[in-house]
Amino acid sequence: MTWTFRSPSRGVMTAEEMASDVLAEVCSGRRDEYRIMVGTDSQAKPAAKSVTFVTAVIVHHVGQGGRYYVHREQQAHVYSLRQRMLLEATYSLQTGALLSEHLGAEVGRCPVEVHLDIGERGATRQMVSELVSWITQNGYAAKIKPDAYCASKVADRYTKH
Repeated sequence: MTWTFRSPSRGVMTAEEMASDVLAEVCSGRRDEYRIMVGTDSQAKPAAKSVTFVTAVIVHHVGQGGRYYVHREQQAHVYSLRQRMLLEATYSLQTGALLSEHLGAEVGRCPVEVHLDIGERGATRQMVSELVSWITQNGYAAKIKPDAYCASKVADRYTKH
C-alpha cells in the first residue's frame, strides 16, 4: 500500500510507518485496553466531477485518550452511491488488513473494528446487511451508524476540506 497518512500529533507517514506507530502505541501499555478502528467516508464534488475519499484510523487508549491518522485522496467521479459505499468498505478492509498484519499477536488483544458510514435510515439502508456480512466474513467487527464514529465523524470531517 503506497498511501500516506497524516496525524495531527505525528505528522505525515507512510502506511507502514503508521501501522508500526499503532503497534508501538499498543505495546507501550501492555496491560491497558485499546480499541483500533478503521473507517472511510466519501464526499462527491459534482462541480469538479470527483469524489474525495478519506480513510481514518483511530487508536483509542481507553480512559486515556487516543490518536488518529487520515489518508485523503480524490478520484474521478463515482456516480453510483452503491459503488462509493463498496469502495469505502474496500479501503477500510485494506487498511484493516495492513494493521492486522503489523499487529501480529497483539491483534487478539486489540482487534480491529471497521466502521461503515451506512445506517438503518437513509439511502444506504439497503446495503447494511451486505456490507456488514462482508466485513465480518473478513474477520473484523463491523459498526454502522450511529456507532461508526470513525467513518461518520473523523473521516467525514476531512472529506469537507
